[in-house]
Amino acid sequence: MTTVRLECIRYGKRPDQPGGARISPLSGGFGGAHCHRTSEECGLYAKSRYRVPVKIQLLPSSFDEHGIASLEQRLSCYVVDDCVAIDAGSVALAVNSAQRGAVRDIIITHPHIDHIATLPIFIDDVFATLQEPVRVHATAEVITLLERDIFNWTVYPRFTELSNDRTRVMEYVPFRPAEEFAVKHLKVTAIPVNHSVPTVGLIFSDGETTVGFSSDTGATENFWHAVNRLPRIDALLIEASFPTALQQLAVISGHHTPASLRRELHKLIHAPLDVLVVHLKPAYREMLVRELVALDIPNLSVMQPGREYAW
Repeated sequence: MTTVRLECIRYGKRPDQPGGARISPLSGGFGGAHCHRTSEECGLYAKSRYRVPVKIQLLPSSFDEHGIASLEQRLSCYVVDDCVAIDAGSVALAVNSAQRGAVRDIIITHPHIDHIATLPIFIDDVFATLQEPVRVHATAEVITLLERDIFNWTVYPRFTELSNDRTRVMEYVPFRPAEEFAVKHLKVTAIPVNHSVPTVGLIFSDGETTVGFSSDTGATENFWHAVNRLPRIDALLIEASFPTALQQLAVISGHHTPASLRRELHKLIHAPLDVLVVHLKPAYREMLVRELVALDIPNLSVMQPGREYAW
C-alpha cells in the first residue's frame, strides 16, 4: 500500500488527462492530491511511462516552542531518496520512521560539528535493530578525525568495534577525491573545495538525474571544472552563509556571501537548472534572503528544511 500510494502522490494525473499538468522539478509530481485513478492504475501508469525522480530533503534542525520545525538551518543533513544521507548534523533528530529504518549509508563531506553532530546518536538509536552496519563514507583524512575526536571511547563509543546480535553496527567506507564510487543506487564523485578544514563537494547521479552539492566552500575552481565536464546537471545545491557586508569573514572561514555566490555561478556553463541555496546562518537569514532575491537569478531559491525536492 505504501509504495502504490507514493507513486500516486508523485505522479498524479497524466498531462493528457483533464486537469493534468507538466511535472514540476520543485514539486516532485503532477499534483497527486487530485489523482482520481485507482492506486493500481496510478502505479502501473507511473512505472510504464515515467522514471522515478531523485528526491532530496534538507532535514530540519531548528524547532519552535511548540516543537514545529522552523526554516532556520543550524545543522546540515540531506536525505536522498529516503535511504542515503549526506552529512549527519540532524540525522538523528529529524529523519522520519521510514528513513530511520532505511538510511544505512551516510556520506560525510567534512568533520565540522554542524555536519556530524548527531551521527553517533543516530547509530546509537538504531543499534539494536540493525541487520547490517551503518556505512560511513568519507575520505581517509576525515575518518581519522572522526576516530580521534568523536568515536574515541570518551566522547562516544568506537562503534566500529561493537556489534549487536546480527552485525557490526558501523563501518567506514573510504573514498578518494575525484574518483567515482557507488553508494546504494547512486554514483558519487567527491571534489575538494575551499573550506577551513578538508572538505569535499559532491556530484551524484542515479543514471538519469545529476545533482551537484558544493558543501561548505568559498571561491573554488575544481568543483566547477568537474560540474562543467558533465553533459548535463539538473540541480545545484550551493551555500551562502554570510551577508555581503561580512565578506571578509566569509573569505577567512571558507564560505560564500550572495555577492561571491553570484561570481561563482558565472563559472557554471549549464543552464537552465534549479539552484538551491543552503547553509544560511540563522542570525543573518532574513538579510541573506533579501540579498539572494535581489540577485534576480532565474531558478535560484533558498532550500526549505523539511520540503521534498525532486528532479
